[in-house]
Amino acid sequence: RGTGLAAIVSLPRPTPCLALAPMKLFAAGLAAFSAGRVVSADTVSPIQKVVQLISSFQAKIIKEGEVSHTLFAEFSEFCEDRNRNLAHEIKNGKAAVASLKAAIAEEDATSASLNAKIDELAAGIATDEADLKAATQIRDKEHKDFISEEAELVETIDMLDRAVGILEREMAKGGAAMVQLKNAASLSQALSVMVDVAVMSSADVSKLRSFIQSAQSSADGDAELGAPAAAVYEGHSGDIIDTLKGLQEKAEEQLDEARKTETNNLHTFQQLKQSLEDEIKFANQDLDKAKKGLAESSEKKATAEGDLKVTSKDLAADVETQATLHQDCMTRAQDYEAEAKSRAEELNAIAEAKKIIVETTGGAAQISYEGTSFLQTARSKLSSGTDLANFAAIRAVRSLAEKQNSPALAQLAQRMGVAMRSGDDPFAKVRGLITDMIVRLEKEAEADATHKAYCDKELKESEEKKADKTAEISKQTARIDQMTSKSEMLKEEIAQLQADLAALSKAQAEMDKLREEEHAAFVSNKADMEQGLEGVKLALKVLNEYYAKDGKAHTEQSGAGSSIIGLLEVVESDFSKDLAEIETTEETAAAEYDQQTKANAVEKTTKTKDVEHKQKETVYLDKESADLKADREQVQAELDAILEYLEKIHTECDEVAETYAERKARYEAEIAGLKDALNILENETALLQRSARRALRGASA
Repeated sequence: RGTGLAAIVSLPRPTPCLALAPMKLFAAGLAAFSAGRVVSADTVSPIQKVVQLISSFQAKIIKEGEVSHTLFAEFSEFCEDRNRNLAHEIKNGKAAVASLKAAIAEEDATSASLNAKIDELAAGIATDEADLKAATQIRDKEHKDFISEEAELVETIDMLDRAVGILEREMAKGGAAMVQLKNAASLSQALSVMVDVAVMSSADVSKLRSFIQSAQSSADGDAELGAPAAAVYEGHSGDIIDTLKGLQEKAEEQLDEARKTETNNLHTFQQLKQSLEDEIKFANQDLDKAKKGLAESSEKKATAEGDLKVTSKDLAADVETQATLHQDCMTRAQDYEAEAKSRAEELNAIAEAKKIIVETTGGAAQISYEGTSFLQTARSKLSSGTDLANFAAIRAVRSLAEKQNSPALAQLAQRMGVAMRSGDDPFAKVRGLITDMIVRLEKEAEADATHKAYCDKELKESEEKKADKTAEISKQTARIDQMTSKSEMLKEEIAQLQADLAALSKAQAEMDKLREEEHAAFVSNKADMEQGLEGVKLALKVLNEYYAKDGKAHTEQSGAGSSIIGLLEVVESDFSKDLAEIETTEETAAAEYDQQTKANAVEKTTKTKDVEHKQKETVYLDKESADLKADREQVQAELDAILEYLEKIHTECDEVAETYAERKARYEAEIAGLKDALNILENETALLQRSARRALRGASA
């Protein structure tokens, strides 16, 4: 550029008559100078290239920002969801740990109670078994003694019966044996005579004497049987026979008494044995239940301890994960904020540079790269071709405005017409107006595209968030309904258990009252029976003592007395039997009462614990349901905000009059039409440059 200007300035100054030639040469030099830097219509100038690069760089940075924002939004949503889930899991974990610890403590208490019960039952069973063993041994000894006594009495009765029969036969014969018996001074001598005369054997006599001594020792206040007495032995055979018959009756009475005693003892033992065996049986059943309950309690405790270990470990892991998540999310948020701030600063700097370049380099770019000079301006005023080019450009813009129905293009055509009629470089003004309109339309198209991308992105994200929140609300609602249903079912079960406990308490109270009444009746009846039995025994003693005495001053009613004594003995037996039955009934009733009371206590404890467990579970379920409802309200509030924002985005982005595709096509058509109009002007510029070069070559020639 300096070389061309120096060549022109160094030319000799023209004379006035030759002024036209130097002027042509100067114009040609300027044309040549301008032609060296002219950019063709199809070539982008360096300034335009810079602006395009800056715009591309801006779009790239914006795109990177959008991608970063999308990734950060997804990461933020992940942080929120993960943190919410972890908080929920931690809350559930803490509640589960507390519940498991309570269950372990409860099982410890249950195990301690069952161990105490097992020890008590084992001690009771051992005592009952020892009592049963001792009673069995006593009973065996009693039965053995009875067998021995019964055999002896049967043998004695048989022996006395044979002796009486022999004596009666001998009395009928009237032999020498009867003379010796009549001379016997005592029963002992009579027995010796009976041995001598072979009526009885010496062994039988020895047994008879043992029986007599035994019977004599049992009689209170009687004289020795062997001593002579008028009431017993009067020295003739008839008295001996009566005495032996009396001894036989005595032996038969002892045999009856022994058998009656054996029967009573056997009955009493059987009742005692049945009672002890029942107690042992029921105690063993209770012991088995207690051991089974202890095993179940130990198993529940072991399971709860295992669950507690796993739950505690999971809870600690969740707490640690939540802390790590919070730190990671905060770090990522800080990094994103710094990145967004840096990107915004970069965009601001680039936009400022672009603005400065666009605003300050327009004229310089035209001079340096588009070849527009003051010579061309002067020629445009003189050239009808330029006027035609400007007119063609204006007409093209006006036709484009009518076709696109664009007031802005119509206004541009008017301004181009005004600029064409102005005297100060109309060509440059027209070209500048078209260029500015192209830049404006490109900015509007870019802004519209950015707004479309923003709308698509926000609508997509909002719809996704709406779907997520709706699904979360549905899930929470399902869980709330499930927990509420389970809580209501547990409350019904608790009400039923409480009703059962009330009924059990009422039944126990009625049973206690009935047992008190039964025991009071037993005490009263037992006293009456014992009193009656003692009275009968006393009456029998009085009658037996009276009728056993000799030397009565009147004729005794021995037959009637024997009948009365017999009846009293029957009454005595009935009273003894009834008393034993009353005692057995009382013992059985008491055992059944104790057993049922223990069973009721176990049932009460079990149902009470069940009520406590179910109440704790209902409290937990109600609290968890309330927390979920609060969470659902929060999520609903977030969903409401999303719906409100979504409605706002729809209002802002929904296309009513003209769609984005239609606007894009319109922008492209308008920009293309303006570029065509600009090409018309640039083609005219190229024509002027070629004319200037030809003129310069002609002047040089």
